[in-house]
Amino acid sequence: MDFRFTPEQESFRGEVRSFIKTEWPKAREGESFTRKLAAKGWLTMSWPVEHGGQGADHMRQLVYNEEMAYNRAPGQTMGTDRVGPTIILFGTDEQKKELLPRIIKDEITWCQGFSEPGSGSDLASLQTRAIRDGDHYIVNGQKIWTSNAQRADYIILLARTEPDAPKHRGITYFLVDMKSPGITVRPLMQMTGQAGFNEVFFDDVRVPASAVVGEVNRGWYVSTATLDFERSGIGRVIGGLRTYEEVVEHARQTPAREAGGATLWDDRATRLALADIGLSFRVGRLLSYRVAWMQSKGMVPNYEASMAKTLGTELHQRMARVAMNTLGMAGQVMSGTGAAIDGLGGNTYLSTVSLTIAAGTSEINRNIIAQRGLGLPRG
Repeated sequence: MDFRFTPEQESFRGEVRSFIKTEWPKAREGESFTRKLAAKGWLTMSWPVEHGGQGADHMRQLVYNEEMAYNRAPGQTMGTDRVGPTIILFGTDEQKKELLPRIIKDEITWCQGFSEPGSGSDLASLQTRAIRDGDHYIVNGQKIWTSNAQRADYIILLARTEPDAPKHRGITYFLVDMKSPGITVRPLMQMTGQAGFNEVFFDDVRVPASAVVGEVNRGWYVSTATLDFERSGIGRVIGGLRTYEEVVEHARQTPAREAGGATLWDDRATRLALADIGLSFRVGRLLSYRVAWMQSKGMVPNYEASMAKTLGTELHQRMARVAMNTLGMAGQVMSGTGAAIDGLGGNTYLSTVSLTIAAGTSEINRNIIAQRGLGLPRG
C-alpha cells in the first residue's frame, strides 16, 4: 500500500478545498450545494462512464470524500453513494434508464427501509410482507429509524416475499415511490431536538413488479452490497476529526480553574486523553485508506469496511465523552445558543449515540470481522 498521494491527487484536493471555501457558505444561505456538485459531476465521479459517471479511480474519490467530511459539507447523497451503485450492479435496463440520470442530476432523494421494530441487528427476521398480485406486489408492514423519510421521493425497501423460505432467502429488494397511496411517515423526535429518523407504515401499498431489484427472494444479497457501500466511506472517521481539533484548540486556550495561568491543556490527564483520541483518528484514517486502496486494486473490501465503520463510529463516541469532560459545564451547551463553542460538546455527545447502531451495529460488524476476517465459527 502506497501511503502517499500522487501530485495529481493532491492538486485535486486543492481544487476541492477551494470549491468548498467558495460554495459551502452560500449553501448555508439556501443555495443547493449538492446541485452544484452534480453540475461538476462530482456526486458520481467514480461511477462508470457508460452509466453517466466520470470513471474516476477510488483514490480520487477518497480525496474528495475526505475533504467534504472534514469540512462538514454534504459531498454525497444516498442516491449517489448507495442506491445508484446498487442499481448499476443489480438493476434492470429500465431502472437504470429511468433512475440513474435523475440521481446524477440530484433530482430525487432516497431513504432506506430496512430496519423494523423487531428486526434491527437480525435484519433477516424482518416481517414486512409483499404478496404478488398480477403485475404488482401488495406491501404491508412497518419500518423504523428511516432517515430522511419525511423528505424522500423513493425508498429502497426490503420485504418478505416467501414466508416459508429460510429467512435470508425469502426477501426481495424494491424501489418504491414514497407518494404511493398507503404510505404513512411519522417523524421520531431525537435527543437533539431534531426529527431525522422516522417510522414508515405500509398499508396495502401497490408496488409494480418492475420495481424489484435483482432476483425475487434474493434481495438479502442485494442489500448486503448496499450496506457495504454505506460502511466503506471515510466520512465516518474524518467527520469527527474537525470536532476533535476544535476541542484541542479550546483546551489550549481556556484557562484552568486553578490560578497560575495554566490552561485545560496543561492538565496531564486531559492531554493524554486527547492524545489517545488523536492517535485513534490516525488509525481510523489508515483503515479507510485501506478500503479505498483495495477498491482501486479491484479487490472487494468486506470485513475491512466493517473494521473502518466500527472504529470510526466508536471513536466518535469516545471523542464526545472526552470533549464533555474537557469542556466541563460549557460542554453541555447545545447549538443555536450563540455560545463560543456552540454545540461542540452537547450536540456532539447526543448525536453520536446512534452511530454504533446505524448502518449495522458494532456487534453485527464485529461478527463480520470475526467470521469473514478471522475465519472464526459462528457462535
